[in-house]
Amino acid sequence: MAYTAAVGSTHYRFEDLRALMACASPRRSGDELAGLAATNEEERVAARFALADLPLKTFLEQALVPYEEDEVTRLIVDTHDATAFAAVAHLTVGEFRDWLLSYEADAATLGALAPGLTPEMVAAVSKLMRNSDLIAVAAKCRVVTAFRSTIGLPGTLASRLQPNHPTDDPAGIAAAVLDGLLFGMGDAVIGINPAGDSLSDCITLLKLLDDLRQRFDIPMQSCVLSHVTTSVQAIERGAPLDLVFQSVAGTEGANTGFGVNLSLLREAHDAVRSLKRGTVGQHAMYFETGQGSALSAGQHHGVDQQTLEVRAYAVARAFDPLLVNTVVGFIGPEYLYDAKQIIRAGLEDHCCGKLLGLPMGVDVCYTNHAEADQDDMDVLMHLLANAGVNFLIAVPGADDVMLNYQSLSFHDVLGLRHARGLKPAPEFERWLAQMGMLDGQGRLPPPQPGGALLRRLLGAPTA
Repeated sequence: MAYTAAVGSTHYRFEDLRALMACASPRRSGDELAGLAATNEEERVAARFALADLPLKTFLEQALVPYEEDEVTRLIVDTHDATAFAAVAHLTVGEFRDWLLSYEADAATLGALAPGLTPEMVAAVSKLMRNSDLIAVAAKCRVVTAFRSTIGLPGTLASRLQPNHPTDDPAGIAAAVLDGLLFGMGDAVIGINPAGDSLSDCITLLKLLDDLRQRFDIPMQSCVLSHVTTSVQAIERGAPLDLVFQSVAGTEGANTGFGVNLSLLREAHDAVRSLKRGTVGQHAMYFETGQGSALSAGQHHGVDQQTLEVRAYAVARAFDPLLVNTVVGFIGPEYLYDAKQIIRAGLEDHCCGKLLGLPMGVDVCYTNHAEADQDDMDVLMHLLANAGVNFLIAVPGADDVMLNYQSLSFHDVLGLRHARGLKPAPEFERWLAQMGMLDGQGRLPPPQPGGALLRRLLGAPTA
């Protein structure tokens, strides 16, 4: 079915729903690379006019990726909650945007609606939003999950401590973990991206992190971000594994490129939940996504990259995860060219994930060949804090020496907490207090070299 709209005296025609969605997207290099983007801003406005008048229920009638060809589409269609959707079923996409910004759409209402929304509906409405709209709507969504710490509570901002090392050297990783703990990082997860995918190395790193947790009684969860099959093997070997990690995408073909499918993810989910290692909750899956992953695998089906990113959230939603984050600028300028596109994508991803009921975090990051710098990441970091992001990723010095990209530093996230009056997860905050790391106002000051805490963590006398 074709769609038409006019801007002034010029009439535009969009051959099908995929073309309409792609042309309505804000400009980004990935869609241009795929030949899907609007040819100019006027065509982009026309597409948004047509999209605004489209009934939301259209997305239940027309699949962007065919049902018969794609298990992600089947998951979306087969698990759709028609009862939850009934509250907004009469709205167009434009009317849905207005409703989301209304007082009526509060946290409880949006939480109840989430199972009734499909990724395509959420992607569509986001294309009509300005950045401030994405922040306002996301800030009203509250998604709380728990394992040994509780993530997503009002007034909190959690962090993933990412202590990567180019050779997976345990001593180097331990030093980075210590550095991060001194800044109060790690309440979302201490998560290591291994340089390889060796089962033995995975188990070694899992034991390293779990020994640290038990030695200092830290209310944290750890994760070695190996392939899901490696994690399952580690579970079978009796390794102290808290969370199963996997990168996921929005089409079956792209997930096949990652070496996964829904059946394999269900197997892993069942395996890790059977361990019951959580204390305050049992959410035990961790997913990462990123705009452009399906296109880079040649499995995008002619669908724009932002819509496919939101479809990846349907995969994550099926497994009740503790954490989901978009690694927003990691794939590179071929997909998000500059800071403007990265910032926009980060706000889109966070808002769309929250509307679908996911505990969204963001890796505020860029590669060194992108037209972006740390000032741009500062802007996105503060915007996401305003939007109520569940967690951010932090690495030593904002420079990941293994993955070779730029993210946020430990002191960036600590400074953001101070500026916004945000706290770590409550269980983790109590541990920080017990360790003598907080000042009289409950704040974490910068670590003092040679201080009592450092000596305690290193096992040296404190007097």
